[in-house]
Amino acid sequence: MSETRDNLLAEINLPATSQFPLLDQLDATENRYIKDLKINVSNALKYATLTEKEALLLALAVSVNQKHEITINSLTELAKTKGASDAEINEIHALTSLLNANNVFYRFKHFVGKEFYNTAPAGIRMSIMMNPVLGKEFFELASLTVSAINGCEMCVKSHEQSVINHGATEARIMDAIRLTAIFKSLIVLL
Repeated sequence: MSETRDNLLAEINLPATSQFPLLDQLDATENRYIKDLKINVSNALKYATLTEKEALLLALAVSVNQKHEITINSLTELAKTKGASDAEINEIHALTSLLNANNVFYRFKHFVGKEFYNTAPAGIRMSIMMNPVLGKEFFELASLTVSAINGCEMCVKSHEQSVINHGATEARIMDAIRLTAIFKSLIVLL
């Protein structure tokens, strides 16, 4: 095991003794990608437009979306050290679940494109969106990242506009999406 691999795992609060066959296989061949991935993860957690807590909560949303228990646990612990409350962490879980329902529903509407489906009410309760613990802007930003992972064009466009309407910059959105992409790529190897 290389020092780069161990440092990568330390970035996300995982012990160096953890075994991850795909990551370890790449590491054993001295693959340059492990170094790139370590740098990408480290940089993603330090983007100027996101606080450390926000970056960790977004990474947690990726882990919850991908149902990756190991990183859900490690990122939850790490987010708490940066001030995330149980209510905020629970809201990340709830919004990720809600967005999975919405992404399936609205992706279907978009793909089919029939008038009946486009005008029919969603019929999906979304009360957590009304007064989120995380605040409207960050709730929408996290919703955008989950929608991007799940490939719902309608949801991505809607949440991107909502984040901007709540005062975020395009640079903040880009940092959040880049972080999401990097953490999804990391989870593939874990």
